[in-house]
Amino acid sequence: MTQVAGTKEKKEKIAADYSEEGVLNNKVRSLKGMTGKIITVIAVVMSLFHLYTAMFGVFESILQRSAHVAFALALTFAIYKPTKKAIKSDNVPWYDWIFIALSLAVYSYFVFNAQTISSRMSYIEDLSGLEIGIGLVAGLLLIEATRRVVGNALVIIIAVCLAYGFWGHLFPGVLSHREFTTMWIVDHLFYTVTGVFSTPLGVSATFIFLFILFGKFLEVSGAGQFFIDLSVAGMGKYRGGPAKTAIVASSILGTISGSAVANTVTTGAFTIPLMKKTGYKKDFAGAVEAVSSTGGQIMPPIMGASAFIIASYLGIPYMEVALAAAIPALLFYLCLYFQVDLRAKRLGLSGLKKSELPNFWTVLKNGFLFFVPLIVIVYMLVSGFSPMRAGLFSIAATILVAAAMKATRLSFGTIIRALDLGAKAAIETAIACAAAGIIIGIIGLTGIGLKFSSIIIELSGGILIVTLLFTMVTSIILGMGLPTVAAYIVQVPLTIPALIELGVAPLAAHMFIFYFAILSAITPPVALASFAAAGISGSEPMKTGVISMKLGLAAFIVPFMFVYGESLLLIGDASTIILSVITAAIGIWGIASAVEGWLLRHSLWYERLVMFAGSLLMIIPGVYSDVIGIAVLVSIIVLQKVTLKQPEKEQEPAFEE
Repeated sequence: MTQVAGTKEKKEKIAADYSEEGVLNNKVRSLKGMTGKIITVIAVVMSLFHLYTAMFGVFESILQRSAHVAFALALTFAIYKPTKKAIKSDNVPWYDWIFIALSLAVYSYFVFNAQTISSRMSYIEDLSGLEIGIGLVAGLLLIEATRRVVGNALVIIIAVCLAYGFWGHLFPGVLSHREFTTMWIVDHLFYTVTGVFSTPLGVSATFIFLFILFGKFLEVSGAGQFFIDLSVAGMGKYRGGPAKTAIVASSILGTISGSAVANTVTTGAFTIPLMKKTGYKKDFAGAVEAVSSTGGQIMPPIMGASAFIIASYLGIPYMEVALAAAIPALLFYLCLYFQVDLRAKRLGLSGLKKSELPNFWTVLKNGFLFFVPLIVIVYMLVSGFSPMRAGLFSIAATILVAAAMKATRLSFGTIIRALDLGAKAAIETAIACAAAGIIIGIIGLTGIGLKFSSIIIELSGGILIVTLLFTMVTSIILGMGLPTVAAYIVQVPLTIPALIELGVAPLAAHMFIFYFAILSAITPPVALASFAAAGISGSEPMKTGVISMKLGLAAFIVPFMFVYGESLLLIGDASTIILSVITAAIGIWGIASAVEGWLLRHSLWYERLVMFAGSLLMIIPGVYSDVIGIAVLVSIIVLQKVTLKQPEKEQEPAFEE
């Protein structure tokens, strides 16, 4: 594999701050010696367990899901420190060994008694004191693991939900519910599949784990480096090439990893220094990488973790969700590409020198086989195979492809490392899905979900656009402290019913909150992907977050587009879909031009306002709005062409960094 010069040292610098899973090192331990080997064994066994179920069939729901959580909890207490300020150690302290033992013991009860639990009559047959105690300990362990892995935000939401479950009957008016005993709540949360062991955890324990593991096999095989090198070789020579490289590489790798932060750290180590080298400011370079990496979660065919949960909630094949996401993802990356290109044109930036670029055909020749696993996964999903089977065969394809090339052949030790990394990378999703199950369980038990939806509709006056704005703000706020998967899951029972009641198609409603949960990664004040990129570029985190939000502007508009125009989700006849895509793409170009302050020349402030307004009309589905929008954009183009050769004072764009 060819490597971009000068990136090795940068990777080593980033490794000092982030683990291989994209987790800040001040949150995790660096385990060595016998302790490290024991934890690696647990991680490898977890991966083998999921591979076994992918090959021979999934176990009964509670068994599969409780085993998944047991592994995740054991790894959490071994790897994650209780606080960021705790002494960094290469060993697990005594109290965490106790937590590990308790986690394995408590959740093993659900594993070995899954059949009995599934066949009992919930809410009618009383739980024994032992069963209540096991449920309480299981809940406390899960909450502590959530605090360490996900953070305090989700723990606070869980605490509020539990308090409402226990004492909500004391509330006045519409918020009141019937009184529930401790036994009833424990029964609902741990002895049914409507709480902790509900659908999100089921998806994490089957589909998601396999795709995370697939991503790690690609990583250790050298495929990640190949896609980065290919992006540099293909895009690096063009105007603003390194930034365009970041867009291409991050869109490919981000769809597999499913983590905006992990993707930012991985590809940003290569692309951000290159962007700075060619003239982009450090804060803009960091923002480009953060936005590119965040967009990977909405990029088919894999789309990270949440898309599998969307498919499960809607009861439709996963590929339908992936296809529906294709056009919005295209518009997202088009806007980012246009802004990067216009910025490079305005600043007079060129691409990398030929001597600095790897040879495209050499890179392709040495690694073209790495496209095979991606082709396998797409073919199998399109052909109707289960996501688990597609993930399994893609892992096998990666191993075979790597074996076919001497430079990338996987040794036994490398395969073990992939199994180890895959299990550890799945911790956050597993813990987040299980913890979100507590919230889902309480919402379902108390009926607050439907009440909350009624409140939203009442506050919005039944006006859809107002409801959408409420939902957008809620999704972003929740997402600021939560992983995408948790932010999405929490929103489903609270806001989806309101959107559907106001006439939004179920798929569009789910995609709407999914998109805004993702965008929290680049939305200040807590923009985790932007902050990670700022650490690499050496820029101010908050400034990088603000620029990221500007670069991701299209993503804030696109969800409203497909709610009002379902043709952008590939729903409707072909002619309508094609027309909607073309006009939306032109509108996105106009928005990028307005934001960057450049069309044919520097744009005056009033030209930018008119362009932005006209572009929004192009984005809104409808013949009349399209005609008016085109007329507006054409008028600005004609105006700039006429005045192009006239001397004028250079205009600096608004929001200049």
